[in-house]
Amino acid sequence: MNQDPFGKPSQVEAGVLNVGYHEFGSPEGRPVVLLHGFPYDIRSYVDVGPLLANRGFRVVVPHLRGHGLTSFLDSATPRSGQQAAIGRDLVDLMDALGIEKAILAGYDWGGRAACVAAALWPERCAGLVSVNGYLIQDIARSQVPAPARVERGFWYQFYFQTDRGRAGLAAHRRDIAEIMWHDNSPTWKFSKETFERSAPSFDNPDYVDVVIHSYRHRLGGAPGFDEYADLEGRLAAQPPITVPTVTLDGDSDGVVRATDGTASAGKFTARRVHRIVKGVGHNLPQEAPAAFADAVVEVASFG
Repeated sequence: MNQDPFGKPSQVEAGVLNVGYHEFGSPEGRPVVLLHGFPYDIRSYVDVGPLLANRGFRVVVPHLRGHGLTSFLDSATPRSGQQAAIGRDLVDLMDALGIEKAILAGYDWGGRAACVAAALWPERCAGLVSVNGYLIQDIARSQVPAPARVERGFWYQFYFQTDRGRAGLAAHRRDIAEIMWHDNSPTWKFSKETFERSAPSFDNPDYVDVVIHSYRHRLGGAPGFDEYADLEGRLAAQPPITVPTVTLDGDSDGVVRATDGTASAGKFTARRVHRIVKGVGHNLPQEAPAAFADAVVEVASFG
């Protein structure tokens, strides 16, 4: 990356949020929404955005709730981080921007938002790119332990269940993020400058509330909010994804071990292709932008 292509951001009221976002490419291009994870920000797409714009796409890259320039319209709105909320946010953003149907692409929280929207609103999703496959949480099974090597990588999820963890995130949000960047992507030699470009997104005043609720909700440590109860009920059924999909795994992912994709094959009922990207960790679009952009182009060709 030679320079930061993110210029002046745009803002739009969408659902319960005022969403900060950046847009690349022609307004007449095929829409694709690129969704970042935690603890990352829009600069995961610093190279992917221009690559796709140059291929004719209309590219929208929003800050997720609790991150960057996105804020809540009402101080009384619960600072939910649950999966139904971030999926609903995505559809609300599309409504606000007049996008009837888009390719949805993301990783981590952003991949989950894309999976939720693709499963619950398939008519709005022209295709899906999801790092680590099917990301809709099975909260009913949240107390079933994973293998020890996997649990070890989830230290922050357990830490955030505690008051000490909440205080730690509030006091050390940048340090925690930087540790996670190293652990999640052990082969990614990012510079201090690269990290510092993303770090201001973690200073959002809602960051701690949203992050803590997200991890407590997914592990059964906090209830969901009433306004998302119906959506969470539908997600509890682990609905299939019925749109064309490309799933990606980095073979050096420090959080989610790369697989051949067969275990989740039944969750995808339309055409689905799974690819493993060599030498890449958890923040796949920033580590391997060409591979991620190629996946978007590939799923666009499916139909």
